[in-house]
Amino acid sequence: MHALRLSLMLLVLGSATLAPVHVQAAPAGTTLPGGWLTRLVGLLPQPGQSAQLMGWQASRLIVTLPVRVAEMGGDREALRTIMSKYQRGEKPAYDPRLGISRAEFEGYVLFEPALSAINKRVKLPVTREGSRLRFGDTAGLDGVLRGLEIDLLTGELRAPEGFSGKPQAFVPGNAQERALDVQSGFEWTLRGNNPYTQNGINLNVQLLSLRGGQTVLSVRRFSMMRGATSDGQVILQYAR
Repeated sequence: MHALRLSLMLLVLGSATLAPVHVQAAPAGTTLPGGWLTRLVGLLPQPGQSAQLMGWQASRLIVTLPVRVAEMGGDREALRTIMSKYQRGEKPAYDPRLGISRAEFEGYVLFEPALSAINKRVKLPVTREGSRLRFGDTAGLDGVLRGLEIDLLTGELRAPEGFSGKPQAFVPGNAQERALDVQSGFEWTLRGNNPYTQNGINLNVQLLSLRGGQTVLSVRRFSMMRGATSDGQVILQYAR
């Protein structure tokens, strides 16, 4: 059983490293501007901050394309590939196996992705201890934020799985991110595993300031703690 869990961890995290990984180097082109730390701290939620849970609005492609392809007897695998690309924020390419014309297909992919409220506000479980901001958990967050800590003096993000990393400047990487009217933003990416403790992580945190005055905190996290795995994503919007 332990061997099976270890294989799963290495497969998901994509690394065969035999020691904890300390991720902190930012990729080229993401140099942080002067005064970045003050800006970052100013965007972080305050203890007890009220926030709106958000989600990406379903497009016409998501809602009606599967129905149309089924009506025309199109190929399910081709449809699955297209839907997977869309959900990753990529623009899918036409595949004749769908059973519809290229012109009809283009009508489905002409969409503007947008964040929309999912009718629930939460009081963020955030505490501040000295120079550290720590996230807890509450209904609706599904443990995605639990245990994450940000050092307010360095900007370093630490996760209970045993990994940490420095922020980098946010650069939109797909259609969804480009659709957001981002004024400035920061991003953390932690990815590593430790077979000895059976801990691992694949974490992406985005802290974005929108031009309308709102702040978006997006967290996508795959976690392994002592061999037990969890996976989830939370998008929150609040005013600072």
